[in-house]
Amino acid sequence: MPMWGVLVLVVAVALGAGAAGGAVATAVGGSDTGASNPLGSGEDGSQDRPADTIAGVAQRVSPSVVSIQSSDPLGGNGSGFVIEGGYVVTNNHVASGIGDDIQVVYGDGHESSATIKGAAASSDLAVLEVDEPNDVEPLPLGDSDSMTVGDEVIAIGAPLGLDGTVTTGIISAMDRPVTVGEVGDSSYINALQTDAAINPGNSGGPLVNAQGEVIGVNSAIATTGSDSLGQSGSIGLGFAIPSSQAASIIDQLIESGEAPHAVIGAFLDMRFQDGGAMIMEEDGESEEPPLEPDGPADDAGLEPGDVITEFDGEPVRDADQLIVLIRNSNPGDEVDVTFQRDGEEMTTQLTLGASND
Repeated sequence: MPMWGVLVLVVAVALGAGAAGGAVATAVGGSDTGASNPLGSGEDGSQDRPADTIAGVAQRVSPSVVSIQSSDPLGGNGSGFVIEGGYVVTNNHVASGIGDDIQVVYGDGHESSATIKGAAASSDLAVLEVDEPNDVEPLPLGDSDSMTVGDEVIAIGAPLGLDGTVTTGIISAMDRPVTVGEVGDSSYINALQTDAAINPGNSGGPLVNAQGEVIGVNSAIATTGSDSLGQSGSIGLGFAIPSSQAASIIDQLIESGEAPHAVIGAFLDMRFQDGGAMIMEEDGESEEPPLEPDGPADDAGLEPGDVITEFDGEPVRDADQLIVLIRNSNPGDEVDVTFQRDGEEMTTQLTLGASND
């Protein structure tokens, strides 16, 4: 394996230290010499562009993209976007990282405090309720399933605290299993991969298609390391939560404040690397049994040591991918599971449980 392959990490892209973003913003924004933009025609120096161009899409979408930050200058920041009802969608790691002192700043400078309406750590999504929402057009959720590799996309957010930043690229891969977060508090995403530049502070911002519809929520980047401030930059590998996965979760968060995810009631051996996902074997040391008694996997006849190789028609490479496939399903779904036991291939049907059961 080439050396760089060992160092590639997937990291969330909230800006952990507001001071880092603030320093960049001051350096860029503080150099105003009073010169005007010769191409500008509006009061803000902008010029209208056709609706079907990147500039036209950015002009329509940007007013509904917000910066999410703390009133503490040393607090973190991220991005978000407005949906129907005036709610703001962002990443859970953005909202939870800021805590109780959440400030939402719109593109025109309007600022308001906000509270968490609902959050789901397992899918890295959160919905904020804004105390004094600005009157902007809500962004529609598009159909991420209709996207394909090579389609053009636009990312809008506040990387490094620089709000209103627009970058563009293409969808570079679909259905990329991505795990973000620490052990025990991880998010598993069947992500859209893009080469649009995404940096710390872009987290929670929208990834939109050529029609200005949100087809993804920017959440993570791949990186080969970090700088002296502990921040990592774009290397052209960004990951977004697909809108098809996010839509139902957002609805649940607004309705009840939580979004239970599907489970199979089994502990997987994350160290197993021989193809497929292996259910933990009994070791006599763990406080929890490998299978939840009378849980979905137990009821389906699965046993410790079984290696799941196919889930609902999808081949399973490893435990991470299986978790992503499970999380991308709904509690109550009936799925066919193929597994190996003592060298023999077997199939069973399993009814998915819910994480709040």
